[in-house]
Amino acid sequence: MTRPMLILIAGPYRSGTRGEPAAMQANLRRLEQAAWPIFAAGHIPMIGEWVALPILHSAGATIEDDVLYPTAQRLLQHCDAVLRLPGASSGADQDVAIATDRGLPIYYDISEVPVLRV
Repeated sequence: MTRPMLILIAGPYRSGTRGEPAAMQANLRRLEQAAWPIFAAGHIPMIGEWVALPILHSAGATIEDDVLYPTAQRLLQHCDAVLRLPGASSGADQDVAIATDRGLPIYYDISEVPVLRV
């Protein structure tokens, strides 16, 4: 491997939160904990919510299903792999299904992400 991969970090964001903002923030922080190890391995980490949340806020509405899932679907057209973190999440499961259909590697642990050798 000679070029960095764009790796989507997929895992629970809204799942199990009952819509509580603090719980969703805690889930986002958990997703973000995987960003540094991906970057340190020479790749570019991506989390769908990093893109979707500003879109959602600028829309001025609570149309999460109209923004969160489509954003991840669009991002996956540009990603090279997915890191699926543990935890129940229909959105993350959908990300894995799309990535599988595209033939992208799915990693289930950060240790599986190859280290870029330049």
